[in-house]
Amino acid sequence: METLGNLLSFVRSAEAGSFSAAARRLGLTPAAVSRNVAQLEANLGVRLFQRSTRKLTLTEAGERFLGNVGAGLDAVQAAIEHMASHADEPSGVLRLTAAPGFGRDFLLPLMPEFLERYPKVIPEWTFENRQVDLVAEGYDAAVGGGIELAQGLVARSIAPAHLMLVASPGYLSKQGRIRDLEALAKRDHLAMRSVQTGKVRSWMLQGPHGQQSPLQLTPRLLANDPQALCQCARLGLGIALLAVPDVMPYLRDGSLERVLPGWYVDAGQIYLYFSSQKLLPAKTRAFVDFVVDRARNADWATGLNARLSN
Repeated sequence: METLGNLLSFVRSAEAGSFSAAARRLGLTPAAVSRNVAQLEANLGVRLFQRSTRKLTLTEAGERFLGNVGAGLDAVQAAIEHMASHADEPSGVLRLTAAPGFGRDFLLPLMPEFLERYPKVIPEWTFENRQVDLVAEGYDAAVGGGIELAQGLVARSIAPAHLMLVASPGYLSKQGRIRDLEALAKRDHLAMRSVQTGKVRSWMLQGPHGQQSPLQLTPRLLANDPQALCQCARLGLGIALLAVPDVMPYLRDGSLERVLPGWYVDAGQIYLYFSSQKLLPAKTRAFVDFVVDRARNADWATGLNARLSN
């Protein structure tokens, strides 16, 4: 009978497409994962992967075997983890990721209460502006938007993902107030390239009465980070389109002002992503329930809605 370690090494390698990514998730070395898979292949008498220097590809036999054991193995592992973690007492390292601005201003302020309630949980935060692969990178949960909802993931909406136009009071005073879209098109724009595509994304502005208008951007300056773009706008270099959480501190302190307050971009929702397995580790379930509850109590859905706030 095959060991659980061999089977887990095979399934996680197939999901992630590499021994290294599977090793990170399992807490093993890539060499150990490779040995486990090789032992499994030897025991079964079939080749499960085609190996190259760049990635792993399942053979036909490997595809069939994954289909037969994948779901059942997840259930077995979840049951073992559930029993080992004592579901009534969340504990262990909780790997989390979020966008820097939202994480700093909305999630980290929740940590004192969370840590007091769950003293045996150790949150390990990673803040970066990219769409992660929860399974391959071994995260327990992620907060953001645009992550592909692959099989085995759940997304809980916690707030709207709206963007608004902002500029510094000095820039608006020097260049003149912007009264309409025609005037907007003539001003200096600050833009951000997509981390995924490297392109400057096109946006559709939503108006106060349901109007729609494409935002025509001719960038005067580009940056790859929203906080850097906020700083450029605060320095009076032009007008930037930024997410509401990123600009809220500067709108409050007066270093930025909203441009064309009735107009905004609807980029979807900010989601809390996590595994859909029935027996979630207690630490993950505790975090999910805590954040969803706090988001509801603080009414993030209203506070981050650019349509409702001017």
